[in-house]
Amino acid sequence: MAQNNPARGGGRFVVDDAEPEHVVTPEDFTEEQRMLADTVRAFVERDLKPRDADIEKLDYGLTVQFMRKAGEIGLLGADVPEAYGGLGLDKTSTTLLAETLAPASSFALSVGAHTGIGTLPIVFFGTPEQKSRWLPKLATGELIAAYCLTEPGSGSDALGARTTAVLTDDGGHYMLNGSKLYITNAGFADVFIVYAKVNGEHFSAFVVERDTPGFSIGPEEHKMGIKGSSTRPLFFEDARIPADHLLGEVGKGHLIAFNILNIGRFKLAAGCLGGMKEAIGLSASYANGRKQFGKPISSFPLIAAKLADMNTRTYVTESMVYRTAGLIDESLSGVDSDLEAGGLNAAKAIAEYALECSINKVFASEAMDDVVDEGVQIHGGCGFIQEYKIERLYRDSRINRIFEGTNEINRLLIPATLLKRALKGELPLIDKARRLQEELLNPAPLSSRESQDPSPTAPSSAILSALKKTFLMVGGLAVNKHGLRLEREQEIVASLADAMIDLYALESALLRTRKLAIQTPSSPNLQHAADMTALFAEQAAERAGTRSRAVLASLEKGESLRLQLSVLKRLLRFEPADGSAPRKRVAAKVIAAESYVGI
Repeated sequence: MAQNNPARGGGRFVVDDAEPEHVVTPEDFTEEQRMLADTVRAFVERDLKPRDADIEKLDYGLTVQFMRKAGEIGLLGADVPEAYGGLGLDKTSTTLLAETLAPASSFALSVGAHTGIGTLPIVFFGTPEQKSRWLPKLATGELIAAYCLTEPGSGSDALGARTTAVLTDDGGHYMLNGSKLYITNAGFADVFIVYAKVNGEHFSAFVVERDTPGFSIGPEEHKMGIKGSSTRPLFFEDARIPADHLLGEVGKGHLIAFNILNIGRFKLAAGCLGGMKEAIGLSASYANGRKQFGKPISSFPLIAAKLADMNTRTYVTESMVYRTAGLIDESLSGVDSDLEAGGLNAAKAIAEYALECSINKVFASEAMDDVVDEGVQIHGGCGFIQEYKIERLYRDSRINRIFEGTNEINRLLIPATLLKRALKGELPLIDKARRLQEELLNPAPLSSRESQDPSPTAPSSAILSALKKTFLMVGGLAVNKHGLRLEREQEIVASLADAMIDLYALESALLRTRKLAIQTPSSPNLQHAADMTALFAEQAAERAGTRSRAVLASLEKGESLRLQLSVLKRLLRFEPADGSAPRKRVAAKVIAAESYVGI
């Protein structure tokens, strides 16, 4: 696995250059991790896929039956500490399990809601008594969990919740009143993590059991996709919740909600990764079998180019997802989750990479939308027919940009989190930006594609370096002009977020490719990895130029704008590379394998 990273900490990728040995990649998986993935893969193929149509019809009994089966093979207890009946696996392993389960479609969502946002609040914030009461049964599937945050009047503004909790005079119970909306697993869940404001003011979390008096569940929502998952509203009318079901402290519910959402966002990215791989396999297989004008459509350059770009997006997503898993594992090292305060410490360790969790969520959900959209296009008219699974992947994918905080909200969080860390002195962001301003006064070229480095990743490395400088330049100007009021300039903030997303994505792919070059320089897959990294780097550079010019135009006018644009031109002074040859090479591998081809 990756060596200890001396430059650890969320957001460091903006100001520091990581080294290949400090990242975890799929090539680092242990034999045990691969065996776990094989177990889940066999479960999907043997048990779930033959009953897929029944699950999609929202057969509660069948879903619960398979949830219990998932518990038997350890899938539901992967994140639960061994002391409470789980496996206590590292986050790299649980990420691999989430990815591998993705082809189970709606069932994968039911499992994800249960194991992640449904169970982890108790893992991290429960008392020893609460953990002992619920975790062993949640790990086996005897109990199924749901997470209840959204309300009719509060979604992204979670703290605007109106559900209330009032302690009874004898102090024995809280009386909950209000409602929740769009609750996954609601139709068959036994344990609900519910957020309410104590006395209408103090945002807090409670564990609510299904048979609680005054608690009722509404009808199923009729959804565009993920039809095999249960989604229902909840209602509380003087629901009597035992006082010892309070999770954490009164008024500290936001710590639970936001820390759990970090994991939810990251695990969602892993699920998207699995869906992208499935879409590539379906599309490549169809393209090889579908003939037009006497030839398989996979032989047509435009179809082949689509497959190459789909594979490239997936390679980049895979690189960043497992890099992030490794960073979280590193942050968690030394945290004992079996101690009373261990869960809270673990949540804090994960929160160290909240910024990266949001980046993963945004990038992966949008990359999956692109991949399944192209998959439908490759299928042509068949892609619009329910008989072909690509149609369902297209519908199911759309919710990912809304789940776990909309992508718009996450885009606002990414630069805001970076700036907060900088203002706390946790990142030398301001110093880096100031030194760059001094460098910009030097009339010598700031970047060039020319390099003495003969490695196949040298051009991509040059682009990454230029993109980091571009972000610091444009971001520094934005902060200088707007200060802490920058958060009100949402268009600028979103552009800065997109720049950071591209930085992290490109660096993750580049580090993975460089790691392969160092460890296995004669690998036949090295050219393939370098091709995909280069294709993404070129696209990122093009986006950076367009995005940065727009932001500069909103910040500067006249001669000042012309000066900044000239600096930008120097920073991004790259001649466009011919992407045709690498794209053809990538496509050829995907078409031959009829599946995603990583390294």
